Amino acid sequence: MKVVFFGTPDFAVPTLKKLLQHPAIEVAAVVTQPDKRRGRGNQLNPSPIKTVALQHDIPVWQPQRVKKDIEALQQLRQSQADIFVVVAYGQILSQEILDMPRLGCINVHGSILPKYRGAAPIQWCLYHGEAETGITTMLMDAGMDTGAMLLKAYTPINLLDNAQDVAQRLAEIGADLLIETLLKWERQEIQPIPQDDAQATYAPLIKKQDYILDWSKPAIALHNQVRGFFPNCVTSFREESLKVIATVSLGAAYWSLLPEFNFLEDHTLSSLSMAVPGEVVSIAKGMGPIVQTGEGLLLIQQVQLAGKRPQSGWDFANGSRLTVGEKLQTTAI
Repeated sequence: MKVVFFGTPDFAVPTLKKLLQHPAIEVAAVVTQPDKRRGRGNQLNPSPIKTVALQHDIPVWQPQRVKKDIEALQQLRQSQADIFVVVAYGQILSQEILDMPRLGCINVHGSILPKYRGAAPIQWCLYHGEAETGITTMLMDAGMDTGAMLLKAYTPINLLDNAQDVAQRLAEIGADLLIETLLKWERQEIQPIPQDDAQATYAPLIKKQDYILDWSKPAIALHNQVRGFFPNCVTSFREESLKVIATVSLGAAYWSLLPEFNFLEDHTLSSLSMAVPGEVVSIAKGMGPIVQTGEGLLLIQQVQLAGKRPQSGWDFANGSRLTVGEKLQTTAI
């Protein structure tokens, strides 16, 4: 089976590697986003997918806008691929492109469709506190993740998993599921299932304001926001920006899910007060500050001060000489 692979970030790498290793599959070319300037030196850096492709001497095409690029469209036609595979490519394919390969275009999507269609399914899944997610392979159409579904695979979400943890797990699951999908699809062993649009939910691009922590929200909502939008959530501490990277929502509803934090139960109960949201009510030795929220208490497990490296909540409390009664404020971006 001759494949053209469309993908860009780390999430797509396990899938490309599995395709390259499979004896029944030939990767004819890779389409990825143009190199981007990053870092202090403003150097051009290739995408993770381009790096892998070059290591295996696979032709790489990097159009700015694939559906408008005459040369790219010609290359895609001339590839005579049986199928196009798309994993987190970052551009929408036109109907012209979707119609090129004889077996169609298959997408590997990081959610259980029709839930969380869109650009950031893993992040919004965690934000909403889902206990399970997975991968769906689907036939692509002109809509945003609206095509008929082929196969699904599921994985549970731990209360302390963040978006990076879940993405790494789903990337491996997606790689295996795609291989199974391609082989069964070629043998006509899969019956596509249309999505129920009435059950659809959406996972749009994350905006800067989505990172702002509002301490009047319940502790569990803040925890889900921190792990969903890892590692970019922010608050204000002593009028400076402070990234909150890892948290633990404390309380009776969570002790059974957090056995390693059970020792904090008595500690947090004794910390209950008439504190206002954002106020530090206690500092757990070896752990970090415990903050009052709109509902419940939140342990700040890891933070990053502006211009500094990430540090544990305990090191932050010690280094800043944090005192009970100080407040974290909702910041403005």
